This record gives sequence, structure tokens and C-alpha cells, in this order.
Amino acid sequence: MTTFNHIPAAKAEMLIRKPVEEVFEAFIEPAVTTRFWFTKSSGRLEPGKSVRWDWEMYGVSTNVNVKEIEENKRILIEWEASYGYTTVEWIFTPRADHETYVTVTNSGFQGDGDDIVKQAIDSTEGFTIVLCGLKALLEHNIILNLVSDKYPDAHINNNE
Repeated sequence: MTTFNHIPAAKAEMLIRKPVEEVFEAFIEPAVTTRFWFTKSSGRLEPGKSVRWDWEMYGVSTNVNVKEIEENKRILIEWEASYGYTTVEWIFTPRADHETYVTVTNSGFQGDGDDIVKQAIDSTEGFTIVLCGLKALLEHNIILNLVSDKYPDAHINNNE
């Protein structure tokens, strides 16, 4: 049996060379978010609201409950994972010259020790890819298709 002194959490961080308002809005507004992360959303993130995010290429979706939003500072959600809901928190720290440091932490993983470690590793990798995609989009207006290209063999329609 595996025991932990601290339950593992996923953490990804990235400097985005854009003002905090623009970086924050990229996660709130699905018209932007769908350009670097999920493919479809039932709506904008607002406190107390529930939305659904879809990754249509994989036939996967998740339900998202928005817990708190501090404009241009913090987003806190719970989203549905394979073992129940986990918590995701984004912290937006403005830096000099219109730069924003984004920290994403995903916690509350459930299951046995091996499952928890795997979920934390997978989530760290996933959020790192998301932040890299955001950086390319906002800084260079390039859509890298990182999320879609991560698992090309898992696409529902491989004839694209």
C-alpha cells in the first residue's frame, strides 16, 4: 500500500508575454480557449455557473463548475474526472512590460496511490501543453494543435 505525506497535485507554469487581461480572458472566453485547448464549450466561465467542455476529436467532455473568479487574478473550478471531481486553479500574476505568469494547479485526485500519481503526471503534462498552446496563440497568433496532436490515433474520425 502506498502512503503519501502530501497527496500529489499537478502544477504547470508559463510566462506569457501579453497583458494579464488578455491572458485571463483567454481562459474565460470559449471563442479564444477553443483555439488552443478544447473544441467546444457551453458558455463563458462565470462564478456559480456550470459549463460543459468538449474535445470533439476524442469524443470526450467534462462538466465544469465555476467556484470563484477574481478578474485578472484567479479562476477556481471543479471539473469531472474519471474518479470524481478535481479542483483546478489558475493564478495570473502580472509582470513588467505586459507579461503574465500563469500558474495552473490541479488537485484532489482520487484512487489508489498509483492512480493518484498517474493522474497528477498526466494533468501536469496536459496543462503544460495547454499553456504552450496559449503562448503560441497569444504571442505569435499561431495555432499549434497541440491538444489534438497529442493523441492522433485516438481521434474519433481518423480519416481527416
